[in-house]
Amino acid sequence: MGAIVNSMAYRNGKRLGDVPLDDISEEIGTPGTFVWLGLHEPDLELLRRVQHEFGLHDLAVEDALDAHQRPKLETYGDSLFIVLNTAQLVDDEVIMGETHIFIGPSYVVSVRHGASSTYAPVRERCEMDPRGLANGPGYVLYALMDFIVDHYMPIVNRLEDTFEQLEQGLFRDEFDRRTIERLYHIKRQVLRLRNAVYPIEEMCGQLIRLHEDLVPKELRAYFRDIEDHASRLLRTLDVVREMLTTAVQVNLALVTVGQNEVVKRLAGWGAILAVPTVVFSLYGMNFEFMPELKFHFAYPAVIGFTAVACTVLWRKLHRAGWL
Repeated sequence: MGAIVNSMAYRNGKRLGDVPLDDISEEIGTPGTFVWLGLHEPDLELLRRVQHEFGLHDLAVEDALDAHQRPKLETYGDSLFIVLNTAQLVDDEVIMGETHIFIGPSYVVSVRHGASSTYAPVRERCEMDPRGLANGPGYVLYALMDFIVDHYMPIVNRLEDTFEQLEQGLFRDEFDRRTIERLYHIKRQVLRLRNAVYPIEEMCGQLIRLHEDLVPKELRAYFRDIEDHASRLLRTLDVVREMLTTAVQVNLALVTVGQNEVVKRLAGWGAILAVPTVVFSLYGMNFEFMPELKFHFAYPAVIGFTAVACTVLWRKLHRAGWL
């Protein structure tokens, strides 16, 4: 069952008090008043009640019920429906969640699904800044988006640290399957984070340019700040992704070079062993009239010649770097 985390009314930057769900429609009808309702994994029945009180669009409510939405910003009349991905790091695993936000001239409804921190600190932050809160629901939207974006950075830093630890063992000519698998795992998490961060930059641009009724001039600098943070996160994630790809390629190249060195050594020793093989095979045919068979020093001469030939060949291969 879903739960109402908080339901609070505000006017002129000050908290008025809790508002029962059934009284919200009357409260938001008061000029200068807006309601911030926080929900956690609501069911259909609760969402229908919320829809009735706030006058939410059917399609937006349907999306809010499903916790598998892509990050997006959609406009429904004078209200917006925003989907943001949240992230938490659990045992070195990035767990993704979602926050759906309905925002209108007199209300903010935040719906949390999956892995997500409580927004109690966001509410406290807003209530400690009456001047900002006096700007209405737009300031609450800024505070929520800023909170979500700020929580990405520690996760990105942790992924960077993990990569740097693995990087030290990559520059070897040995293939480490476990390390490569961990690198691919990190890369997959980096891509998931990038897909979560990338739309935020565009959302901020749309909020600044196209929704002056919800984002007044006084708040534009705040959303530009979020846009800047998202841009820096994207650059960092792109750098990490590029380094991961390069590290895997370098490791595979070093493994290939090492294998080539082994093949060269085997080929070199094969060339050296070919000399005695040819000589001894020739004498192994035992011709009756073969030259040198009657010569008293034929055997040591042949052995000496073979040894000298092998030594000369070894030195040439050694200088060439094959041995």
